[in-house]
Amino acid sequence: MRRLFIWSGALAVLGLLFVGLAVAFAARSLPSYYQLQATQTGQTIIVRARDGSEIVELGPSYGQWLDSNEIPQVMKDAMVAVEDRRFHSHFGVDPVRLTGAIWEGLTGDDRIGGTSTITQQLARNVFLNSNRTLDRKLREAVLALAMEAKFSKEQILELYLNKVYFGGGAYGIDSASRKFFSHPATELSTAEAAIIAGLVKAPSRYSPTADVDAAVGRASVVLRLMKEQGRIPQNATVDPSAVKLKPESGQNSVRYFTDWALPQLDLLLPETFEPIEVWTTLDVGMQRAATAAIKSNTPNGAQGALVSLDRDGAVLALVGGNDYVETNYNRATEAMRQPGSAWKLFVYLAALEAGYTPDDRVVDVPVTINGWSPRNSSGRNAGEMSLRSAFAFSINTIAAQLGNEVGFGTVASMARRFGITTPISTFPAMVLGSSEVRLIDMTRAFAAVSAKGNSVEPYGILKVTTGEGEVIYQHERARQAQLVPDYVAAGMTDLLQTAVATGTGRAAQIGRPVAGKTGTTSSNKDGYFIGFSSGVTTGVWMGRDDNARVGGLQGGTAPARAFAAYMRYAVKDRPVEQFETELQLPEWQMEPDDEQLFGEPDDYYFIDEQGNLIEPGLGQGGERGVPFPNEGERGPGDFDRPRFPQPVQRDRGDDNQAASDDFLNRATGSGDNRQRSAPPNTAPTPIPPAPRGPSPRPIDY
Repeated sequence: MRRLFIWSGALAVLGLLFVGLAVAFAARSLPSYYQLQATQTGQTIIVRARDGSEIVELGPSYGQWLDSNEIPQVMKDAMVAVEDRRFHSHFGVDPVRLTGAIWEGLTGDDRIGGTSTITQQLARNVFLNSNRTLDRKLREAVLALAMEAKFSKEQILELYLNKVYFGGGAYGIDSASRKFFSHPATELSTAEAAIIAGLVKAPSRYSPTADVDAAVGRASVVLRLMKEQGRIPQNATVDPSAVKLKPESGQNSVRYFTDWALPQLDLLLPETFEPIEVWTTLDVGMQRAATAAIKSNTPNGAQGALVSLDRDGAVLALVGGNDYVETNYNRATEAMRQPGSAWKLFVYLAALEAGYTPDDRVVDVPVTINGWSPRNSSGRNAGEMSLRSAFAFSINTIAAQLGNEVGFGTVASMARRFGITTPISTFPAMVLGSSEVRLIDMTRAFAAVSAKGNSVEPYGILKVTTGEGEVIYQHERARQAQLVPDYVAAGMTDLLQTAVATGTGRAAQIGRPVAGKTGTTSSNKDGYFIGFSSGVTTGVWMGRDDNARVGGLQGGTAPARAFAAYMRYAVKDRPVEQFETELQLPEWQMEPDDEQLFGEPDDYYFIDEQGNLIEPGLGQGGERGVPFPNEGERGPGDFDRPRFPQPVQRDRGDDNQAASDDFLNRATGSGDNRQRSAPPNTAPTPIPPAPRGPSPRPIDY
């Protein structure tokens, strides 16, 4: 027994010596009190809307640092009562709690818990992780002893109350007080202090914003302990259920916007860990209206997305799905889906740039291009119509003919020019929207048309400031580029306006001028409506994430209705703007104002198949006044011919002179030719004025 006692005493002395050396070494290595006061475990980002209102706070929030004399005594008492009742008497480790915890561990609990004093918790929060292992507990104990040796109890409690985590990103009592009660911690009541003190054990479980009943129940436990320990009078009446909590602002759909905008800070700012405030372009009212429009109009089982841009590219609202909590996948900025007929924007832009005008006549007929035969949604062909009507009613065969005429590569180049960043196919079917796109890119393209053909760059961050208000980033408007001539943008706006006024987009009408286009993919898998009014451009997409069919989904139904519901709010405070659709065509494309520039019809010269001149004024069969076929009389097979009079070929004899001697004398200056009349079976060809633009290429049917 004597040997056992001696050896036990020797081991205890060695153990104490080892612990003493470890504590001394740790104490020397610890940062100073002021260094600990200044350290933070992460960056706080407060995101503000364009009006300055706070829409979300991300990362840890520390609030204001409160000195010990600024912290209400009731807050100190509440925390000590529930977390460490012997705080003022132990030396960093509570032997009573430690003994009980070790006994629990030896009797079956494989975790050593319930031993942490306030000092140990502070050591863990500042220096260690939360793994509940024996090694980590030993390190925690040594650090706690070192802190008790280096700092006073008052300093340790001050550090703890300013650094402990209370849930919802709030570190420290001031941050928690502002988050849950909308006032600083210096104004905490007894009930509020009890609620905050009760959060430390399980911040997510007892958060008043997550479960009010659980928070009140936990606060009642804290108040009971405070009475038992004499920290508040036994007869004190405190009702934590009467505490007025800060209303939780809706942050659901806003997170789609912040998920898109905030990663851009890595490119906009130098590396910084100090708290910052990000002022964004988001309009809170428009975001609510967008969220409501998507939720109320999206078909069951489908998802909806919306992007709305101001005329300078500022993102006013962004909804990436029906519910951010359910799925944070951003369908507005990340999803790649086929746009359907909304892609015809680029087909018609290319056609307008090549020389077409909205009033030009085109023919809806069956067409085959390299083995591909597009069909109209109606299953019928309507014959001759204007380009304007063909776009308004989304005639697929016309789009196919135009795409083939201007070139599919030209259409792809136009899409690239207008901001489409995803891969683009140049197969014939591309004119009907077979290439996958992002909704934000398509909305950007329509915004460029609204901007009279000038480029538009979407952006979401206006400025970034430090916590003290110093501006460290300020948005500068991107340099604009003229993507197409203004007359092309005017012609495209004409077509888009007609599509809403009388065509497939009628459900998007809002009582003021609207220009836009529907889009529907095969088997109703995707529905689009994208348009603009009064300087606001909005794109809407609906569909299923698994790309399955959605019954009855068309661009002109649910997406157009969601567009209208949102836009009525978005433009309500903006003046009504009429679209500029007057075509100020370039000189090469202008039609003559006076017939005298090209003479009367009877003054045209004609030639036969072999190039012989025919006397002016002679029609078919050599008779005056017999008209030649004109554009309005072309048949279904005439679309591939230039848009000016063409020959009607017939058999002719070889023995008759095609022009009179008088005419030949005038034309050649010779008087030796014989006068002959034109043969009755000759089909003369008029030589028209030179075309004022590139002639169309023939279509391979």
